[in-house]
Amino acid sequence: MTATEKFTKGFRIFLSDIAQGFFEITHNGFALLGLAVMFAVVTLTARPEIRQAGEVQLISWLQNRQIAVTGMATDAEAIDRTTATNLKDLPKPQAAVAYWLSKKYSVAPEPVGALVSEAYEIGSHTKLDPTLILAIMAIESGFNPFAQSAMGAQGLMQVMTKIHSDKYEGFGGKLAAFDPVSNLRVGAKVLQECISRAGSVEGGLKFYVGAGNLEDDGGYANKVMAEHNRLQQVAAGRGVPISTPHTMPTSVPAIVPSKTLASPENLASLSNS
Repeated sequence: MTATEKFTKGFRIFLSDIAQGFFEITHNGFALLGLAVMFAVVTLTARPEIRQAGEVQLISWLQNRQIAVTGMATDAEAIDRTTATNLKDLPKPQAAVAYWLSKKYSVAPEPVGALVSEAYEIGSHTKLDPTLILAIMAIESGFNPFAQSAMGAQGLMQVMTKIHSDKYEGFGGKLAAFDPVSNLRVGAKVLQECISRAGSVEGGLKFYVGAGNLEDDGGYANKVMAEHNRLQQVAAGRGVPISTPHTMPTSVPAIVPSKTLASPENLASLSNS
């Protein structure tokens, strides 16, 4: 065997040894990596608090990166908290009511559409006419979910939050008075109780406005029933003129004189609602 052949054979053996060693190292490395991954999975499964802490740190890092790139924080879940719906997704009568209310009270049709849909849903459970619920919202707050009266009535349906705080417990507390859907549901419950107590819709409206023990409710029931009648016509597909109110209603106390609402008898009727 010549020197060249010996060199060639030795070089091949050298390369073979290197390849074999690399294979063993890589094989062992993947095995170690697999063991590490399996250990991490078992640890995260057995210790959920570690997983949660890691998720929080990861989300925080991603949010910081998002702020650094875009200059503002984003919230992908914001759409889930939005009280709005496409009118095309509503039944024709509900869409007509939502459109009419949005034009009359100068509010966006999408959130009004969500409230109209919710009112119809609640109406089916409480046996209340949904257009009556919507009429009360219109007269009480003009569809302003953040409205508040001097007497403490709050939200879309101007519920006396302090008096009916127990009804908000299922919604997370009194601050839910400013959540449109929560306020609507609580207000509908209060209205249902008032009508049951009075024995009639008109009588229930007097209790709702806090004038149950008074001879005059300041025209409140008439205003609600007139709007209720208009909404019924709109839902039935009839053309009803849209006339903008001279003054946008903001709260219940604007309807009845404050000295009347503040009377002990009147407050007692509210607290018993």
